[in-house]
Amino acid sequence: MTAAIFGCRGPSLTGSEAAFFRDVQPFGFILFKRNVDDADTLRRLTDDLRAAVGYDAPVFMDQEGGSVQRLRPPLARDWPNAADQSGGQRAVFLRHQLMAHELRAVGVDGNCAPVVDVAGPLTHPFLKQRIWSKDPRRTAALARAAAKGLLSGGVLPVIKHLPGHGAANADSHAELPRCPLPLHTLGLQDFVPVRALYDVPLGMTAHVVYEALDPDAPATQSPIVIDYLRRRLGFEGLLMTDDIGMGALDGSIAMRSRAALAAGCDVILHCSGEMSEMEEVAGQTGPLEGAARTRAEAALAARVTAAEIDIAAVAAEFDALSNAEA
Repeated sequence: MTAAIFGCRGPSLTGSEAAFFRDVQPFGFILFKRNVDDADTLRRLTDDLRAAVGYDAPVFMDQEGGSVQRLRPPLARDWPNAADQSGGQRAVFLRHQLMAHELRAVGVDGNCAPVVDVAGPLTHPFLKQRIWSKDPRRTAALARAAAKGLLSGGVLPVIKHLPGHGAANADSHAELPRCPLPLHTLGLQDFVPVRALYDVPLGMTAHVVYEALDPDAPATQSPIVIDYLRRRLGFEGLLMTDDIGMGALDGSIAMRSRAALAAGCDVILHCSGEMSEMEEVAGQTGPLEGAARTRAEAALAARVTAAEIDIAAVAAEFDALSNAEA
């Protein structure tokens, strides 16, 4: 397995994409709205992706709910943003059990969720509605419930954005955010959910500069921040980058990928499906080996068979809890 997660351009896999994936053998894949047609077509795509690499590769989506939701009706419910979800930990657990059922029905078994960022006065509007709470302990508890719900449904959770995007001052899709808070404050606020969810099998880095740790490089490309995440915050899971093509990062795709791997990221996430850029990533990434390979195998081992549940009963309980506190 190569240390990369790739996207593809449309709802069906092309011959050139299949040949590229067969040669490169990425760890996994990620899908977006551009890949979603009807249920049968999407299921065929996830089957074809796995057939191209010859193993049961994880296929991820960003299915947080609300403003970040790749599956929509009739393939999935319209879920509220995290900030609008009521019903406490039980409702959040049930919500993610139901999400997992929807994802697995079309062959998706990884979800780039839950968000573990903490809302605060500096939180950019693009992120604020996606955050569970301004209370770091409540954020941790609800994110833990979300992760458990996904895992019980056979879907791998990916916590994001490590070590915390809430205090950053910009949208990393477009520009490089900076976090000005001192380390002591971060330790009492933004880092609390990360420390609490240290054992979740996968995590995603933030393209954010944490001035208290490394004033020059974003977390994705900072050996200092990645070391702090591992040694001080205790995160044990496979660490993927946020999309390596985002506007927060400078330089060519090859340069970005090389810097992220050198900093200590395990896997490069490339989302656009642009072939020339995927070739650049592939040119910089080798096979998953050593500690990264061990973490990858542990993550795949966490992808258990979904528990047998009564979907109608779970949905009814979720609706009752949500409506009771709406």
